[in-house]
Amino acid sequence: MADRVTVIGWDGSPLTEAARSALRAATLVAGAAHHLALPEVPPRAERIRLGSVDLAARRIAAHRGTAVVLADGDPGFFGVVRALRAPAHGLEVEVVPAVSAVATAFARAGMPWDDAQVVVAHRRTLRRAVNVVRAHTKVAVLTSPGAGPAELALLMDGVHRTFVICEELGTDRERITVLTSDKAADHVWRDPNVVIAVGGTQPPAPGGGWLAGREPGHPQDPRGWALTAQEYGEGLAEGEAPGLRAAQLARLGPRTGDLVWDIGAGSGALAVEAARFGAAVIAVDASADACVRSAAAARRFGVQLQVVHGRAPYVLEDLPEPDVVRIGGGGAPVVQACVDRRPERIVTHAQNRDVAEEMVRTLAEGDYDVDCALFQAVDLDTAGDWAERTRSVVFLVTGRRRERATRDARH
Repeated sequence: MADRVTVIGWDGSPLTEAARSALRAATLVAGAAHHLALPEVPPRAERIRLGSVDLAARRIAAHRGTAVVLADGDPGFFGVVRALRAPAHGLEVEVVPAVSAVATAFARAGMPWDDAQVVVAHRRTLRRAVNVVRAHTKVAVLTSPGAGPAELALLMDGVHRTFVICEELGTDRERITVLTSDKAADHVWRDPNVVIAVGGTQPPAPGGGWLAGREPGHPQDPRGWALTAQEYGEGLAEGEAPGLRAAQLARLGPRTGDLVWDIGAGSGALAVEAARFGAAVIAVDASADACVRSAAAARRFGVQLQVVHGRAPYVLEDLPEPDVVRIGGGGAPVVQACVDRRPERIVTHAQNRDVAEEMVRTLAEGDYDVDCALFQAVDLDTAGDWAERTRSVVFLVTGRRRERATRDARH
C-alpha cells in the first residue's frame, strides 16, 4: 500500500505550500491531463491518467511510495475522496481542499447558493437530474460528457429555465454563458462545466435559513399533507378527498428525482402535494378550467408544476417517462397507456367493481403486481350532532412493476 496518499483540490489558483510540498515528495501522481501538465508535478514521478477512479485506486494501493491525486475543485464534494476511501481499497487519505466548482460557478454568477439544490448528472442519472431542475427554482448541475447542458436542455421540453453555463472554471479558457434552456441544445459546450438552472413560477426561497436548499417549514408549506378543501380554498372532487389522496400518495411514494404524472389532476391537490415531496410533476387534465386551478394551486403553495391540457391517453404520448403515475379518471384505456410506459407504480381508483376488475386485469397482464382495497371515508360534522356530511366509497387499485429477476423466477 502507498506510504501516504494526498488528495489535492485544484481550482485554477496557485497551489498552496502544503500542496506543493506533497507534490515534491510524490512518487506517483494521478489526475486529468491538465493536472499532470502542472509544472509542480515531479518529472520522475509515475503518472496515471485519472479515468476510472476505482482502477487508479487499485494502482495506488499497490504502489510503494508516496501518492498524490489531483482533482478539480473540492475533492470531498461529489469528488474522488469517497471512492478512494471505499473499504475495497483500504486507503487513508489527507485532503488539501480547494473551492468547489459549484461555489465558483455561483460566485461567477454573483448569486447566493445556500438555497440551491446540487445534483450530479451522468448518463445513468441524467433523467433524475432533469427532474430536480423541473421541480426546483435554483439547481446547480455538475455535468459530465454525454450529460451536459445540451442533453439537459433536450429533456426539459415544456419547462423553461435560465441556464448559467460555466465552462472550464479556473482556467484561461473559462467562459460564462447565460441563455434560456431551449437554446442550450444549439451549442457545443466544453468540459468540464457546471450548469446553474434558475427560474420557475416562484422566485427562489429567501436566504438566511438554517438548512441548505429549500428549508422545511417554508412559509408557503403548511404542516402535513392530504390537506383539506378549506386549505385549498375551494371544493375538491370526490376522487380528490383527503383520505383517498393520502392513500394514493402513500402508495406512490413520490420523492426527489422522480417524475410524477397526475392524470385527471382536477384541482391539482395531489399534484401539488407530490411536488411538495420534492418530485417533478406533470398535471394532465382535459378540462381547461382544471388546468387553471392546478396552476393556481401550484402558485399558492410555491411549487413547480408542468400543467398539460389534453385528453388521456392521447396526450400522454409526448410526455417524458414517468416514475410513478396517479390516474384520476379514464378507466382501463388510460391504465393501459400508462402500463406501456413502464412506471414503477400506478395508482388509480374506480367507483364500481366492474371497472376495478378491468383495471386490475390490465395491470396484471402488463406485468404488474396488483392489490385492490375498498376504501371508505366519512366526513362528520363534529360542531353539531356528528351527522355525516360526505361519504366516499371507492376501489383503490395499486400496481407495482415486477422486476426482471422476480418475473424470471415466476416463469
